[in-house]
Amino acid sequence: MNILILGATGRVGSQLVTYALHDRHHVTVLVRTPEKIQIHSENLTIIQGNVLNKADIVRAMHGIDVVISALNTDGTNTLSESMQLIIKAMENEGIQRIITIGTAGILQSRTTPTVLRYQSSESKRKSTRAAQEHHIVYTTLKQSALDWTIVCPTYLPDGERVGKYRIERNFLPEDGVEISVPDTAEFAFSLIKTSDYIKSRVGIAY
Repeated sequence: MNILILGATGRVGSQLVTYALHDRHHVTVLVRTPEKIQIHSENLTIIQGNVLNKADIVRAMHGIDVVISALNTDGTNTLSESMQLIIKAMENEGIQRIITIGTAGILQSRTTPTVLRYQSSESKRKSTRAAQEHHIVYTTLKQSALDWTIVCPTYLPDGERVGKYRIERNFLPEDGVEISVPDTAEFAFSLIKTSDYIKSRVGIAY
């Protein structure tokens, strides 16, 4: 399978690259700083570019089967602005499947199910900026015709791969407190082989 991984130099993204190459897929990454990619593999194509540049996104999409985005919010609008370009390029290229890493803040609140967690008393975070960016991405994907899944981890320490965790559609598993970076990446990567969570947010926690 030809997989495009965005955000490949980040914590979750770099794990995704490792898992995909280990599984013998061909991996393309679009990165601003290629030197940050420390992996050398004949199955890895590194494209230097920016997710906010339409031409770079279009170039990265050629021949791709699945897109996995582990882009983070960076305290800017990069996440929401790039998603518009990503969706357009996928539609033009006939790519249907996208898996993104979101945040537990955009899952439904258990205490007030009519709103999202970041909008309710359930969220302990003082700033909602990152969740608002992820909310825009969620809304944008919902309005598209793509087969999308948003993996929504709660507190995300680097940690070790445990290989056992709880997942729940649209909600954070009850009393879920954290999930490691490797386990989040492992679950997100596993979604390329299943249609179980198409057009869904998925909460993940131990």
